[in-house]
Amino acid sequence: MSRPVLVLTHAPTEGPGLVAAALDHPYRVRTVLDEQHPRLPAVDEIAGLVVMGGPSDADDDAHHPGLAAERALLAQAVAADVPTLGVCLGAQLLALAHGARLLRRAGTEIGFAPIELVGDDPVLAPLGASPEVLHWHVDQVELPDGATLLASNPTTQVQAFRIGSALGLQFHLEVDAPMLDLWLSTPDDLVDAEQRAQIAADGARVLPRLTPAATTALGLFGEQVRARG
Repeated sequence: MSRPVLVLTHAPTEGPGLVAAALDHPYRVRTVLDEQHPRLPAVDEIAGLVVMGGPSDADDDAHHPGLAAERALLAQAVAADVPTLGVCLGAQLLALAHGARLLRRAGTEIGFAPIELVGDDPVLAPLGASPEVLHWHVDQVELPDGATLLASNPTTQVQAFRIGSALGLQFHLEVDAPMLDLWLSTPDDLVDAEQRAQIAADGARVLPRLTPAATTALGLFGEQVRARG
C-alpha cells in the first residue's frame, strides 16, 4: 500500500488546488495551525509533504502554536529526502525551518505580476523564464543557508528556492480559475473592490496559459512523490 502525501492547510479557502490533481497519488489533508501539540506522522510514513498558504505570520507561534510542529516536520522531511513543496506561508515555514529570518510586512504583493527564474530547477522549467504568476502575501523571507535561489522579482527577492528535496514557492501555482473566484469572493482586508476587479481581469488573461504550465510543473513534483511511494 502506498504511503500518502500529507497536505497541511491553514485556511478553508487555501486548499491544495492544482497540486491535488497533479499528485496523482493518495493524500491526506490536515489543519494543525492552532493545535498545541499536533500529532503528525513520521516522515517515513509519508510519500511527500505539501504545506499550503494562509494569512498567519510564519513565526507567530504565540497565536498559532501548531506552526512550530509544522516547521519541525519540514526540517525532518528535508533531512530524510522526502519530496516537499511549500507554498506562500508554506515556503516561509520551510525557510524558517532552515534558519532563515521572516521579514514581516517587507514584501507586499497581491495580484498577478511576473517573476524571473534565476536558477535551473526541473519542476519550474515548464513555467518559462519570466512567468506572470499570482501573488498574495505581505511577508517575505531570507534565503536559507544552503538553499538555491530559483526565482526573484524587484519586490520579493526570494520568490522560489530549493533546499534538498524541498521546493519553496512564495507565489501560488495551485490556483485555477474556480479557486481564484473563491478567493475574490472571500472578505480580505488587504484587497479593495478596485483591486478585486483588476485581479479578476488579470486572471482571465493569465490563467488560460498559466494553468497548463502550472499543472505540468506540479506534475513533475508528483513524479518525485510517486517515485518515493
